Amino acid sequence: MPEQSDQQTDDPARQSNGKARRETGGPRDRRLSAPARRARAHAAQPARHDAKVSERYLAQLEAGLGNGSIVLLRRISRAIGLPVTQLVHEGSEPALDFVLLNQFLERLSPPALAEARDLLLRHFSTPSDDARRHRIALIGLRGGGKSTLGKVAAERLGLPFIELDREIEKRSGATLSEIFDMFGQETFRRAEREALDDVLRRHKGFVVATSGSIVTEPGTLELLLASCFTVWVKAVPEEHMKRVMAQGDMRPMANSARAMEDLVSILRSREPLYAKADVALSTSGRTPEQNVAELLRLIEVPDSRMAADAARPRSGSPTLDKERV
Repeated sequence: MPEQSDQQTDDPARQSNGKARRETGGPRDRRLSAPARRARAHAAQPARHDAKVSERYLAQLEAGLGNGSIVLLRRISRAIGLPVTQLVHEGSEPALDFVLLNQFLERLSPPALAEARDLLLRHFSTPSDDARRHRIALIGLRGGGKSTLGKVAAERLGLPFIELDREIEKRSGATLSEIFDMFGQETFRRAEREALDDVLRRHKGFVVATSGSIVTEPGTLELLLASCFTVWVKAVPEEHMKRVMAQGDMRPMANSARAMEDLVSILRSREPLYAKADVALSTSGRTPEQNVAELLRLIEVPDSRMAADAARPRSGSPTLDKERV
């Protein structure tokens, strides 16, 4: 089934409204948090020079009288050495250890930061790595073959197969298009996170196919990586396009004269996010059965379990040849 959420979130027209809202500060942006006020007290003069704003304006902003844009808040955050999130933080102040840890992590190189994250996950993450391998999440751009692969792999493993987009529709009582049209992308992202939370609560094991754009929401991506064994299901761009066209669906490039360029651009922008998966599986140049066998190898399914599965009758089971890749 086509991944409808990709259509919605990759639509430049839909993204423009959200961008406009992000570029101007709203009521929440008007008062500095306590950590920001303390930092400003020590850095007022450098902030005035570095952020190219007057001391008077900084005082107004601190008092809640300013109405700064996101661009201006970014300048101020750089000037006083605090993230924008702390400038506009509401509620209780973050723990000192959290602030210090953030400062420490910001100094690490990208490779060291990745190593630090792996160490933290190994030491503190729940569920365990073994439990995660019973929760298999397929990520990747539309046309990679997630649904086809997921259905057959789930049946081989004796696990339920879940399409997260369908869970969102069941919970909301509306189609994805209706959710976007009536409530926008922010509501969809929240519904997507809630649907994932619900799946994790209800199932100890599953194979889930996610939308291609789920990786663009940091909080949801982090939960997915920490809770599931993630597999980036990918293909060469030409294969992605061919499969989407075979579905009779040119979204999200319906109005573009440069469909392939658009697809390549989307894929390139998301590749660093998809690459956070535990493993990657390329479905190009392979038969569907070879892809399933490779997926089972990647998740290290024990031979005894595979033998038991092979001996079990599977009448009425889905066949790969009839599925749309």
